[in-house]
Amino acid sequence: MEKKPLYRKVNTRTHGVRHKVGGDFRHDRRSDNYDVIGMASKVQRGLDYTPLYKFLLSKVGQSWAPVYREAVARLDKEEPIFWLVSRTLDDGEDLVRVGESSYFNGLYIDDKGVLQVVAPEVTADSLEPSCNCCTHTLNGVVFSKKFAG
Repeated sequence: MEKKPLYRKVNTRTHGVRHKVGGDFRHDRRSDNYDVIGMASKVQRGLDYTPLYKFLLSKVGQSWAPVYREAVARLDKEEPIFWLVSRTLDDGEDLVRVGESSYFNGLYIDDKGVLQVVAPEVTADSLEPSCNCCTHTLNGVVFSKKFAG
């Protein structure tokens, strides 16, 4: 049985979500260079890699090689893996911001080839929101502190 992909299309029906849709080709199709322009194909808009990030967080403490192989097999491209995972602790970040108010713990591959959290002391209880209008989350968990502003 084939496993589900580790990405999903963003809900494009939600009010206020913009995905760079339309406008490019429709204004140029009647121009003199119509044959050169053509329609853009295979343009990926609105992909959400939250399932990938949750998958990687669930694999902390495990050997990196099999985790990497499974992740690559379930993705459209491998770059999003390294938005969260760094190859060494020195290159790793404590927090990785994904979107306006969503954060994930940064991960790294230790010397033994095991996936680890860069700053395990950073939790949803230790972080404070930067504004009062958004719901801030760390690894999908809402910050417990309120905006002090």
